[in-house]
Parts: sequence; C-alpha cells; structure tokens
Amino acid sequence: MQAELEAQFQEFVRARWSHLVRTAYLLTGDPHHAEDLTQTALAKAYRSWRRVSGTDRPEAYVRRMLVSCNSDRFRKRRVTESLTAAPPERAGHDDAVSRADERGTLLAALAQLPPRQRAVVVLRYWEDLSEAEVADVLGCSPGTVKSQASKGLAKLRTFPGLTQAMSHAGSGQGGTR
Repeated sequence: MQAELEAQFQEFVRARWSHLVRTAYLLTGDPHHAEDLTQTALAKAYRSWRRVSGTDRPEAYVRRMLVSCNSDRFRKRRVTESLTAAPPERAGHDDAVSRADERGTLLAALAQLPPRQRAVVVLRYWEDLSEAEVADVLGCSPGTVKSQASKGLAKLRTFPGLTQAMSHAGSGQGGTR
C-alpha cells in the first residue's frame, strides 16, 4: 500500500510541479523562495499524503498548504522583499520585451501588497478561482475575500506605471498578458 501512495505522490508532483511553483512565485515574488515554498508544502503533503490524496481535490489542499507556508514565512521573519523592475529572463524582440516589462511592473506592484491581499489577488485573478474557492484555500469567509480583493485591486490601481502598462496592453500597443 505504501508503494502505491508513493507512486501517486510522485505522479502528482510530476504533473503539478510547474503550476505550484508558478503560484508560489506569484505569492513570494522570488523564484528561489517560490521553489523553497513549493518544496516545503510538498514535504508537508508527502507526510500526510494518505489524507491529502483522499480529498476530492488534492491540488487545492496543496495550494492551501502553499499559502499557509508562505504566511508562516512572514510570521517567522519579518523580511521586506522588493522585486526588481525587470523579470529575470529577457526576450529577444520588442513585443516580448514589452510583455516582460509589463510582467515586471505587475510583479513589483504585487510585492507592495500585504501577504493576505497578495494571496487573494493571485488566487482570485491569476489562478482564476471563485471567491468561495479562495475562501476555502485561505480559511476565511467569502466576504473577507471580497474585501481583501477590493483593497488589493485599489492599491494596485495606484501603483505607478501599472495602469499605464495595462492600458497599453488593452489598446494593442504593448502586447498581451
């Protein structure tokens, strides 16, 4: 039985690794922290894989672990993180560079949000989860999700360059997301 659970876990990790790291990156704003966060969450999931795999949605369970581990990271050490203006990779042509610049602006803006607002914005608008699903992942009420999303979006709208970059993207001048 243990070998079967081990195989299920390994298959889950192979299938969902990049998606979980991408979500963690949006939560942390740093590719190295994102991988560490994903590994920490998966280590916790491995220890209780029998229970995790028995749920209807093991990915949602692990995603909640990601958010919890990220919150723990902030509780344990109050470190202010700031993102660089440019993403780590650089594209070769103008349209791709424009998209990378927009992504860098968005990531810098996300870094300015408190961890809870950032988690709500990432899960709601990047992961495209419903308010109820976000509430379930974060362990709060849908009303809290709505208020945190509203506050987070309002703060993002005030970030210099973000609304300009997004309006260019919408008008076809700066690429798509």
